[in-house]
Amino acid sequence: MTASTGTSSSIQLVCLDMAGTTVRDDGAVEQAFVSALDALEIPDERRPAMVDYVRETMGTSKIEVFRALFGDEELARDANLAFEAAYEAGLDRVQPIPGAAETIEELRARGIRVALTTGFSARTRDLLLGALGWTDVADLVVSPSDAGRGRPFPDMVLTAVLRLRVDAVQAVAVAGDTAADVTTGLRAGASVVAGVLSGADDRSRLLGAGATHVIDSVVTLLRVIGAA
Repeated sequence: MTASTGTSSSIQLVCLDMAGTTVRDDGAVEQAFVSALDALEIPDERRPAMVDYVRETMGTSKIEVFRALFGDEELARDANLAFEAAYEAGLDRVQPIPGAAETIEELRARGIRVALTTGFSARTRDLLLGALGWTDVADLVVSPSDAGRGRPFPDMVLTAVLRLRVDAVQAVAVAGDTAADVTTGLRAGASVVAGVLSGADDRSRLLGAGATHVIDSVVTLLRVIGAA
């Protein structure tokens, strides 16, 4: 874990990513992307570059990934619908990251508000929360459609700041498993931006994106922000 300079007991809001950070992913997002390519009958020779791009941009808004891949709004929307259908079909297999629910509960018990943020649509997000039994786990859940833009833009974090009436962006901690999560937190002005090693990106990529901390699990965030 790297040293941080500006944190911590003054944290009022924690923004947590879902897939890969609080929810065990096990490659489900990438598999759903491949299923979307199948549904659109994308030729085999185009697929390796597309999958590489999906991996490179993991954590960003799914519709924006498809827009970048296809450059056609109708095709992007069709691909996104196929992706979400494939992901939703496997929701019976999703599991929380060990200790994630308890960590959220502890944060809230200590008066720290918690927002879950995701690149999924509101529909897929809500189905995922229902499958986990997490409909009331956080103070707020935010998708790109709720905020204007998804990651790597700061909109979802800033939306949580406004809706939960946080005093200052410096009173925010952000945690996620991708470089996009880190960029979002930095752009939003959060004082703690933790990369989490339970998902897509490795330590070097998270540090390269500017993470103030790199932690093995979201559970460690309690100690990072001085809440334990």
